[in-house]
Amino acid sequence: MKIIHITASYKPAYIYGGPIQSVAKLCEALIGVSDERSAVSDDNVYINRLQVLTTTANGTEELEVHPGKVNLIDGVPVTYFKRLTKDHSHFSPGLLLDLRKTLRHAQGDKLIIHIHAWWNLVSVMSCLIAKWYKIPVVLSPRGMLTSYSFNNRNSFSKILIHKILGKKLLKCCHVHATSEQEKQDILKIIKPKSITVIPNLVNFPLTASGLQSVTDDIFRLLFLSRIEEKKGLELLFEALSLFEIPWQFTIAGSGKTEYLESLKLKAEKLKLSNRIKWLGLVSKEDKFNLMADHDLTVLTSYNENFANVVIESLSVGTPVLISKHVGLADYVADKKLGWVTSLDINEIRTELVSAYNDLNKREKIRTSAPSIIKGDFNDVILAKKYIELYNRI
Repeated sequence: MKIIHITASYKPAYIYGGPIQSVAKLCEALIGVSDERSAVSDDNVYINRLQVLTTTANGTEELEVHPGKVNLIDGVPVTYFKRLTKDHSHFSPGLLLDLRKTLRHAQGDKLIIHIHAWWNLVSVMSCLIAKWYKIPVVLSPRGMLTSYSFNNRNSFSKILIHKILGKKLLKCCHVHATSEQEKQDILKIIKPKSITVIPNLVNFPLTASGLQSVTDDIFRLLFLSRIEEKKGLELLFEALSLFEIPWQFTIAGSGKTEYLESLKLKAEKLKLSNRIKWLGLVSKEDKFNLMADHDLTVLTSYNENFANVVIESLSVGTPVLISKHVGLADYVADKKLGWVTSLDINEIRTELVSAYNDLNKREKIRTSAPSIIKGDFNDVILAKKYIELYNRI
């Protein structure tokens, strides 16, 4: 069986946040699991060929890669194609022509197209080409098929695309959701051919040596994600302005300059500036030590299909405070690995106070969470679930 992964961007375009890491991690794990199985089995239930087609997108810049040629990226064959547009549409005629050529010569092959994300011309047009050649499509929307996404940022163009082309294409897709919450959000918008929930694969630190014990002096809070409106930082600022306990807030991540300036202005008006540290984009090598050095990772998002940062933080023992609109909210609540809040400012403040006061719970999470996370989000187990999905299709 051959799997072609289609994604508008691929690592090292880390500027796009968690989805870049999730897609790459999945491809690497699938390669590893398939290599192991092929050594002991001659049947056709494993992936014997996998490739990634993507663009040179890296924000408004382009990746310094060799476009049109296969690049081996951490064991994964990746072909980057130039794009004509420098915005979120990522129009790449070269990628689409290459995909069409491949599908034309795929007669008799067991082939599946796995598309990551939606609302860009790479995803939509690739789906159209696959439908034309009657190749099954797995679509991982990556949080882009929710009511929040549909009604925010370029909502008019999304509605237009959906009515003209997207709705018909999506009905033909086998959709992959990363959480039960995302599944329910998707089903409010479309009725796909099938829908399956499998969590993201997440990177973990190589060692746990950076783990720190909780302290009862200054409450060290951390936000580590792409900085954009849906993350709810304004709500956190309002809650922190009512927070009388000694605290420091570290914000790590990149975002649009105009939005960052508006946040800094809000912090200044609320008299929070001297307690907030802005780090900018943090390398994947440094982020785990950063998480381990804080008491609580916070994410009060309006909508998150999964949120890799929650699992990453817990993998080093740092508890989390997240909104109930984060896909992992039920998991965090069920496993007692943190605090879950609504988007009400007073409730956010109340949960922050609870997290600060409950030293015993934080210490328990600090010691138990790493083993829980590495058991529940084992790469091999999750990769095999994706292979089961492909085989079922």
